[in-house]
Amino acid sequence: MDLKRILLDLMPGRLVRIFAAPYVAGKGVASGVGKADEIHAKQGLSTTLDLLGEEVFKREDVEATVQVYFRMIEAVKDRPFVTISLKPTQLGIHESEAYCEENIRRIVAAAAPQGTHITLDMEDHTLTDVTLRIFKSIRNDFDNFGTVLQSRLFRTPDDIRNLHAKPCKVRICIGIYKEPADIALQEKPEMKEKLFECMQLLLEHGHYPEIATHDEPLIRRCIQHLDQKGVARDAYEFQMLLGVPRAELQREIVERGQIMRLYVPFAEDWRFATHYLKRRLGANPAMAFMVMKNMLRL
Repeated sequence: MDLKRILLDLMPGRLVRIFAAPYVAGKGVASGVGKADEIHAKQGLSTTLDLLGEEVFKREDVEATVQVYFRMIEAVKDRPFVTISLKPTQLGIHESEAYCEENIRRIVAAAAPQGTHITLDMEDHTLTDVTLRIFKSIRNDFDNFGTVLQSRLFRTPDDIRNLHAKPCKVRICIGIYKEPADIALQEKPEMKEKLFECMQLLLEHGHYPEIATHDEPLIRRCIQHLDQKGVARDAYEFQMLLGVPRAELQREIVERGQIMRLYVPFAEDWRFATHYLKRRLGANPAMAFMVMKNMLRL
């Protein structure tokens, strides 16, 4: 274990909670929806709400999580600028693929009549195959369903080619999970280059790329390329995390008439917010630096 991970693990949860404010909307569905309303009204940004908490094992806890998603769906029914993201490890994958698919299908079906889009997040490589199987099965029946692919994995171009005959919304990102060298790129510049290539491949196969990165040169490269190719500005969007300071760039994207969407996490239990922030800090030294600056301001 490296020194960075040791220090993060030693950081008290109460301290993490204090400095999570820029990156986590708060506790409860109302906090997530309230943050979505705030940033849409003030900045014209769209959002995808993320219920934190990935390791849900007991059936009663899985069902409680499903009920939270039902409340989220009801809360955003008049908000076309809000989508919802979810994870297999919240919704029964630890019991079985069939049980997990049943729960995700219930959520997607509940959101379909009001047109709320649901994104099935991608977790570490051990869950890639099952996540894509569940996605394809449910996508057969519902149009309000998309997924996520990670450019660091060697397999991702093939996953794009085999994704689905129907056009899909696909968040393409580097990915937060550290993966083995035999299946994944290890250097950030290579991952960013592959993200650019995967964005193009998604478009070639008729999909809607949700380009998720905070890297300004990469974003500008995408914009220049897509403009040169004459790609319609409603054929793709950009996504970033709540709390990462890119206000000027976000405003520029919105002024181009495009969707700029923030990933807005909230928690029903602050333990999950603590885990989320520690993981983000571990993967992103720049975010760790921002947290340290917040600490020094006290």
